[in-house]
Amino acid sequence: MELFIYLFAALFSVLNPIGTVPIFVGLTQGYTKAERSKVSLLTSFNVFVILIISFFIGQYVLQFFGITITALRIAGGIIITSSGFGLLNGNFSKNKGINKKVQKDVENRHDIALTPLAMPMLAGPGSISLLIAFYQDHNTTNEIIISSIAILVVAATIYLILRSAHYLANILGASGIVAISRIIGFLTIAIGIQYIISAVLSIIRGI
Repeated sequence: MELFIYLFAALFSVLNPIGTVPIFVGLTQGYTKAERSKVSLLTSFNVFVILIISFFIGQYVLQFFGITITALRIAGGIIITSSGFGLLNGNFSKNKGINKKVQKDVENRHDIALTPLAMPMLAGPGSISLLIAFYQDHNTTNEIIISSIAILVVAATIYLILRSAHYLANILGASGIVAISRIIGFLTIAIGIQYIISAVLSIIRGI
């Protein structure tokens, strides 16, 4: 249960679906309730597929390119920490990798569930590197099953949040979303720094 809670909380903080709410609302203006529900479902499914593939195959990608887990932890820690500062400062659009040009292009397309919603707005480099590093330390059969369930629950939570995005935007308002995202941003920074510390300690032990 501790492993499940840790991975769920870490992924939820890095993905920050709450911060995606205003962007989702903007991209789905004019959609019917059924269309928004479909986009929410497809987005959560895409996020699940991206995360589960990263969890199981990421280590082989590292081996192919000759990247050590220590280097990944440092790079991932920097990315996660940077994302956390973006959330802490309220720079959701910049942090999620979407700008006016991209948004204008997206508005002319019907399929937004994969890009930009699933990637890079939700499942980005931070969450991918987090899962690859996590697999290195938790790869027994029981831990893999628990981790997979945690990823599935995170994807289901994203679906519920996005499906309720328009209601949440009305209830929380812009200030409420910013406040929650800043709290999540603080936790995300802590997770990123912890990854960097783990990598540095690993280097020191190897000397």
